[in-house]
Amino acid sequence: MNASYMLNNTIKTSKYNVFNFLPLNLFEQFQRLANEYFLILLILQLIPQISSLAWYSTVIPLIVVLTITAVKDAIDDMKRHQNDNQVNNRSVLVLMNGRMEKKKWMNIRVGDIIKLENNQPVTADVLLLSSSEPYSITYIETAELDGETNLKVKQAVSITSDMENNLKLLSAFDGEVRCESPNNKLGRFTGILTYKGKNHILDHDKLLLRGCIIRNTDWCYGLVIYTGSMCFILAIGHGIWESKKGYYFQCFLPWKEYVSSSVVSAILIFWSYFIILNTLVPISLYVSVEIIRLGNSCYINWDQKMFYAPKNTPAQVRTTTLNEELGQVKYVFSDKTGTLTQNIMIFNKCSINGTLYECQATAETFVLAYVFQKTEKVNFSYNKLADPRFSFYDKTLVETIKGGDQWVHLFFLALSLCHTVMTEEKEEGELVYQAQSPDEGALVTAARNFGFVLRSRTSETITVVETGKTKVYKLLAILDFSNVRKRMSVIVRTPEDRVMLFCKGADTILCDLLHPSCASLRDVTMEHLDEFAVEGLRTLVVAYRELDNAFFHAWSKKHNEACLSLENRENKILSVYEEVEKDLVVSLLGATAIEDKLQDGVPQTIRTLNKAKIKIWVLTGDKQETAVNIAYACNLFEDEMDGLFFVEGKDDETVQRELRSAMYKMKPESLLESDPINTYLATKPKMPFWIPEEVPNGNYGLVINGYSLAYALEGNLELELLRTACMCKGVICCRMTPLQKAQVVELVKRYKKEVTLAIGDGANDVSMIKAAHIGVGISGQEGMQAMLNSDFSFSQFHYLQRLLLVHGRWSYNRMCKFLSYFFYKNFAFTLVHFWYSFYSGFSAQTVYDTWFITFYNLVYTCLPVLGLSLFDQDVNEAWSLRFPELYEPGQHNLYFNKKEFVKCLVHGIYSSFVLFFVPMGTIFNSVSSDGKEISDYQSFSLIVQTSLLWVVTMQVWTVVVGVFDTIHGMKHPVPLPVQRKLKNAGPRRSAYAFSHKQGFGTLITSGKFMKSKWPRINSCHKK
Repeated sequence: MNASYMLNNTIKTSKYNVFNFLPLNLFEQFQRLANEYFLILLILQLIPQISSLAWYSTVIPLIVVLTITAVKDAIDDMKRHQNDNQVNNRSVLVLMNGRMEKKKWMNIRVGDIIKLENNQPVTADVLLLSSSEPYSITYIETAELDGETNLKVKQAVSITSDMENNLKLLSAFDGEVRCESPNNKLGRFTGILTYKGKNHILDHDKLLLRGCIIRNTDWCYGLVIYTGSMCFILAIGHGIWESKKGYYFQCFLPWKEYVSSSVVSAILIFWSYFIILNTLVPISLYVSVEIIRLGNSCYINWDQKMFYAPKNTPAQVRTTTLNEELGQVKYVFSDKTGTLTQNIMIFNKCSINGTLYECQATAETFVLAYVFQKTEKVNFSYNKLADPRFSFYDKTLVETIKGGDQWVHLFFLALSLCHTVMTEEKEEGELVYQAQSPDEGALVTAARNFGFVLRSRTSETITVVETGKTKVYKLLAILDFSNVRKRMSVIVRTPEDRVMLFCKGADTILCDLLHPSCASLRDVTMEHLDEFAVEGLRTLVVAYRELDNAFFHAWSKKHNEACLSLENRENKILSVYEEVEKDLVVSLLGATAIEDKLQDGVPQTIRTLNKAKIKIWVLTGDKQETAVNIAYACNLFEDEMDGLFFVEGKDDETVQRELRSAMYKMKPESLLESDPINTYLATKPKMPFWIPEEVPNGNYGLVINGYSLAYALEGNLELELLRTACMCKGVICCRMTPLQKAQVVELVKRYKKEVTLAIGDGANDVSMIKAAHIGVGISGQEGMQAMLNSDFSFSQFHYLQRLLLVHGRWSYNRMCKFLSYFFYKNFAFTLVHFWYSFYSGFSAQTVYDTWFITFYNLVYTCLPVLGLSLFDQDVNEAWSLRFPELYEPGQHNLYFNKKEFVKCLVHGIYSSFVLFFVPMGTIFNSVSSDGKEISDYQSFSLIVQTSLLWVVTMQVWTVVVGVFDTIHGMKHPVPLPVQRKLKNAGPRRSAYAFSHKQGFGTLITSGKFMKSKWPRINSCHKK
């Protein structure tokens, strides 16, 4: 690795400094077409031969626009400077001359050895050298990078791990690292460490990336390796007039010395009228648009109903140019975990030996609770090791445990043993659990509170405190979870010398492994699972099996052989696992139900957005069953739907067949060659082209996994995927990579003439947020990357309906009314010059005074239109939310399109005609009572100017009065209808097992996580 080009660790997101701000900002502003246009216009006005207007009529508005934009850019860049300084000035310990010294992040260089401590962010990309944990393991959280809050394990190179925190050895380290150049691939790193004459292979498991957080590791050392057309008509008219009349009229109005003929004069007049008629689209239009957008952005920032008090977080507008597009959104792409849900798992209910125990009170209890203003929780004070944050309301479960029920005892013993959770006890009685997934943490915590406390574990034992008595179980094997197995098991030897297998996993899998003698208990448990499924809870089934010693020893031998096999090893291991897990004789213990708690108001928000004809697609990396459950829980899917399609093909032919089957059911004619869309596509149109909306024959949902999606996004299948998905009411894409999320958004943008919005909370959502027309970041549990890369940000998903249906709709309506009125008043203002040209010999003489032209849009007519555009509310916010259907016109852009523009043009032409010819007819050849002529130019100009201001101002007043009349009659919306609760789960099944791909099983049985270093053992049979 060549370090010469990576000497600085400073981050810089700002664009300007004191010296380059003015030239660089002006350069960027004049790259905008509008500013270039007005600059050219200003240059033309400086040419006296063609200009009939003073130069300041353009220069003053242009300076105002440039100044306002520059101030806004400066404020934004100052905020970026502040954020950069905050990060760059953080301190970190650096090894220098044999001792640790504090240095600022920005002063870190490639080759420095730095010390990182628990809960400290990683300063730069560093190669892990050693840590406080055994075998130099370091636990990190990568929420800022990939959005995952689960802990990940990194391990130092074995040759450097022995240095530990010996500063003398670390100072003497003189290894050489050769690695690839910096790139954006988080999961891949290749390099070689040359140390003491030997080469050591480096991979991403030995690299700590900048932005990670050190967890559960007191300290670690690392080596820094990466840092940082009408004018033409009037000209023709002038040429004709000059050749027929002007030529013979030179004795009274002589030609200028540079005018040699009527053609030359016509050319000059063309540019004169080009200057005069520029007020059709004046520069004040851009000033007004910026002011309106800024004002509507402030409304969002100031909205107290989008302020999240628990985190003191208001809504923020990070891009002010997209407010009106908020009122035109058709497709919303949402992450699941942390966006729709809180990413907080709660042990909610359980079914043990056919008996249902509920965390939450029943309906009757809630009625009593309303009367007494109190719902009494279970008191866990008898258990000194209980987690005080855990809540449960069903006291009968505690009483059953105290009564010594055998099945309840086995159930919670299974929860306390069958997992890969690691425990840490820093102070007596204060246990900290580290789980690969929050679900496992919730289950072990539940067992802990009910008296089955996981106290500690080693590579060979698990210590559990059972109702006050400490017992040590010998860990014989861990049959770890995988996406294929959808279950995990542990085999332990109890203190009573019994060999027990405890298993937990997806109900769809475990129920097939149960012995027929469990049929009656299974049926009861399945009924309970149906109830859990209705509520969208994440479930798994718990079972056990007692093994005799002879069987276990024979199985262990087979397992060792499978582990040592060089061919088809994984399949052989899976086969051995299934052998010991099948025929769980009379061993079904029950089921658990965990709530991945939805954020407040999510179901109501999705229901409201659906009424607004906004289609919601959930793009998640989570497993299919979990995503489908959440879809039902938040009303994206409903039991009354006509069908739910699953695309799970593992090759392009299967995926195509599944997509076409879904299309045929929703719209049979869509597969015929005579279908208009198929006919159009057969012509192979050139890009870009749009696929129109298709109406299905019912309400349907689509579920597709990331593997199948990879085929569907290729070649001809992408259009079939798009057509199928767009006909569905809701779409779930699961097991997706961040890149696939962006590809799905781009697919819709490419073929649909609709506005898209993406919303997420993690770094893995950034690509999706950037790909959509509008990006929304939620400041949640998964870091700040999504928020920093978004256009709008807030803390709760349910604020989205207010952002779209209230602020978005108002912004769109206001902008449409502003544009309609603005173009109307400028057509009426400017086209008067057109009518006057017939009376002025097409000489480009203006009707109005020069200062009137300068201030017409900037002063005289700006306040009425700005007032309309900043304060107009066709209906108030309550009605906007009560009737989401009001949002639909924006999706079809009904309020300002070509048709509406033509209406403005015709209205403006009519008004200009009346404004010119009525005064002209009134004072033409007129005299006053004393015989003096009053048909002079100034009098005529003053009458037209005054009439114009009255007309365009009253036009706004008419709109405002209509708005107030509408609002006055719609003050109090009727209450929302009560939503009924569904009683049947339908065909769906909550088949949750775990939300991660692989557990800590291999790490646990290796013994490398232990505080005291255990001798290495052959642990193949304990995987």
